[in-house]
Amino acid sequence: MTEIIEGVKPTRMFLLEIRRKKELAKNGHKLLSEKRDSLIAEFFKIIDLRNNLRNKVEKELKEAYQSLIEAEMIMGKTNVEDVARQIERFGDVETTTMNIMGVLTPQMEIVEREKDLNYGFLHTSAKLDEATLKFKNVLKDMVKLAEVEGTIEDLAMEIEKTKRRVNALEHIFIPRFEATEKYIELILDEREREDFFRRKRIKAILAARENAKANT
Repeated sequence: MTEIIEGVKPTRMFLLEIRRKKELAKNGHKLLSEKRDSLIAEFFKIIDLRNNLRNKVEKELKEAYQSLIEAEMIMGKTNVEDVARQIERFGDVETTTMNIMGVLTPQMEIVEREKDLNYGFLHTSAKLDEATLKFKNVLKDMVKLAEVEGTIEDLAMEIEKTKRRVNALEHIFIPRFEATEKYIELILDEREREDFFRRKRIKAILAARENAKANT
């Protein structure tokens, strides 16, 4: 049996207040259910994006490492390491946020510096240049992947929170409002019946008195 609200007052004013709260709860349940469903749809869409991006990053890393291995075979591992030490970071990661149905999700982007490959070309091979460019490109996709992973985590937390609210309204608050409404209605109906019979008895007593006076 569903519990009623504590401290309930079986009055018509309280009944109207309970009905108002019940309707608000039902409207909130509807809106939150729609939000939950939309978030879940967006979540799975981003999951697909994440999976595709992961596959792309894995493929790009494989190709970049293959170019690096070929560069080491041509130039020698020590020379490649010497060139690598001359390379500065080529950009900075800028972060912002995007609002997805009330959820602030991360947005990340690498902003490249004006200088591109900052090492000399004289004693390097085309394979090293190729490997460098490939690693730069895969780094951009890795940053994008990190952004998507963060979005998935934020959406998952919001979905879980919204689910808890929907369940609380559906299984606790709305049933409690309905049970309390029914309880007050029963009390008020009982009072109305008692008042009806009381008025009926009083009327009968008064009528009997009038008859008694008329017969004397």
